Amino acid sequence: MENYPFDTTGLTSDTIDLFNDTYMALKAKFDIQVTGNIDFQLEQFEVFSQYDDVNIRGSYALKHENGNDCYVIFVEAHSSVMGKNQRFHYYQYQTWAVAYVKSDFDRVLIRRETLTDKIIELVHPVELDFEEDKAFSDTFYVLVNDRDKATRSIDRNFRNAVMDIREDGFVVEIMGHTLIAGSQDPVMPGMAVHLAEFAERVCKSCS
Repeated sequence: MENYPFDTTGLTSDTIDLFNDTYMALKAKFDIQVTGNIDFQLEQFEVFSQYDDVNIRGSYALKHENGNDCYVIFVEAHSSVMGKNQRFHYYQYQTWAVAYVKSDFDRVLIRRETLTDKIIELVHPVELDFEEDKAFSDTFYVLVNDRDKATRSIDRNFRNAVMDIREDGFVVEIMGHTLIAGSQDPVMPGMAVHLAEFAERVCKSCS
């Protein structure tokens, strides 16, 4: 039986192959190391609040000379719906990057801006805009708890790193000094590589 660098319990062969292809794509481009069990406290993030529970299937450190390592994680997100006679369970497999940043962002959520967001913003403006960076503000919807902390922390280098991710479902959420970035779309090798590149860039520019 092959030993995989992630938890395969209960996974289909197709999901195992996809996880393995994604891991190999990361390994081909980055100096990654399989970690032990790390509690990334994913339950504190809004992006996971819709799920019944979230489990980490694999965790990989991207090593840096400055010691500020970042991580790519394979996540299993479980949700359930009560039907007429039974409860139905659903499992999604996603890739997320985790980085630890020097600045305290307080609480921040960044995602692609939709037409609905733009309409709501006309009536009830709540997002943080950057007058000096119209391209960023037109592309991303930024919700913050502390506008002063967020404005100081979301500098030009950080905004440029976010802008370079072209995936429609891309989301960044920050709690204090902990940043996660990813998508609720299924695991894909290319997306995982983009997330790792983003996390490395954030670690280098925000450490």
